[in-house]
Amino acid sequence: MKTAAITGTGLFTPQQSISNDELVACFNRYVERFNADNATAIAAGEMTAMAPSSSEFIVKASGIKARYVVDKAGVLDVDIMRPRIPMRGNDELSLLAEMGVAAANQALASAGRTAADVDFVIAACSNMPRGYPALSVEIQNALGIQGFAYDMNVACASAAFGIQAAVNAVRLGTARAVLVINPEVCSGHLNWRNRDCHFIFGDAATAVLVEPLDSAVSDDRFEVLGTRLATQFSNNIRNNFGFLNECEVPQRRWDDVLFRQEGRKVFKEVVPMVSELLIAHLGALAIEPNSVRRFFLHQANLGMNEFIARKVLGRDPSAEEAPVILDEYANTSSAGSVIAFHKYHDDLRSGDVAVLCAFGAGYSAGSVVMRRI
Repeated sequence: MKTAAITGTGLFTPQQSISNDELVACFNRYVERFNADNATAIAAGEMTAMAPSSSEFIVKASGIKARYVVDKAGVLDVDIMRPRIPMRGNDELSLLAEMGVAAANQALASAGRTAADVDFVIAACSNMPRGYPALSVEIQNALGIQGFAYDMNVACASAAFGIQAAVNAVRLGTARAVLVINPEVCSGHLNWRNRDCHFIFGDAATAVLVEPLDSAVSDDRFEVLGTRLATQFSNNIRNNFGFLNECEVPQRRWDDVLFRQEGRKVFKEVVPMVSELLIAHLGALAIEPNSVRRFFLHQANLGMNEFIARKVLGRDPSAEEAPVILDEYANTSSAGSVIAFHKYHDDLRSGDVAVLCAFGAGYSAGSVVMRRI
C-alpha cells in the first residue's frame, strides 16, 4: 500500500473585498428603510423593529473584519443585497468551475505536476452550481484530465472528506494523483439582510494535490499520517435550497432557502464534537497534542477555533499554532482550513506535525494529520 502525501496547494481569491464598515453601512440603510416602511405595524406590536449592526459587533461575535466576494456592487446595493452574476451559457465554463480551475492550476504548479499526471478530481464544496452535469467533471474537462471525477458535499467539512477520499485512492493505487478542489461562492446563499449572519461568509476557491510520497517531485511534501471523519445529524445549520422548492405547496419563504443557523447551539455542540475527534485521532496515532506544530482549523468563528484548540492543547493556543485567516476572508466554508494551510505552512520544518481540521453543517467534521518531509 502506497504512502499518500499532499504535495501542492492552490488558492483563488476574488479581487473585490468588503470591509465591515462598508457592509454595516449598507445593512443599516436597509434597517432604516424597513423600520420606516413598517412603522405602523411596529408601533402596534404586530412586527418587531430591526436592530442596526456595527463593525464592533461583527468583530466581537466572529473575529471577521472583511470578506472577498465575486460581486461587491450587488451586495452593497440596498435594493439588491446579493451578488449579481451574469448568466453563462451551457457551453461556457461556470463561475465555480472557473474558480476551481484557477486554484487547481496553482496546486499543480506548486507540486511540479501537470494535468497529465492526474486522473481523479473531487469537487468538495457546500454549494454546487446545478444538479448535473457534475461540477467536478466540468473542471476535469477544463483541465484536460483523463480519468474520473465526482462531486462531494459535506458542507464546511468537505475539504477533509475529499482529502480522505483522495488519500484512500492513492494508497490503494486506484489513482496516480488526485486534485481535491473547493470552490465556494458563499455570498450567493447568505441572507445579507439578517443581522445575525449577514457578515459571516466570503468567496474563494482552494485546491490540494494528493499523490504517492515516493514518486513526488515537489520539495513541499506533507506525508498523510491519518484521516478521520465524523457526522451527526443536526438542523442547527441549514440551507433549504433544492430542486423541489418550486414543487412544494405552499412554497417556502425566500429567506428559508438561504443559510441560517442557531449560533449558540452550534458552538455548544460542535466544539466538543471536534475537540474529541482531534484528541482521539491524535491519540490513535500516538501523537501528543502539544507536539503538533500547527492546527489549520476551519475558519468560521474565532472564538470557536480558540476554544477547540484550548480543549485539545489544555492551554491557550498561540497565533502561530492556530493561524487565523477569517479576519481577511471570513467564513469560506470548505475552503477555509485549506486557505490557512496554503498561507501558513512554508515555515514548517522537516518532521513537524500539522493537523488540518474542517467542521460544519451536518454536523460533519474531519481531520487530516500530516508530517512535513
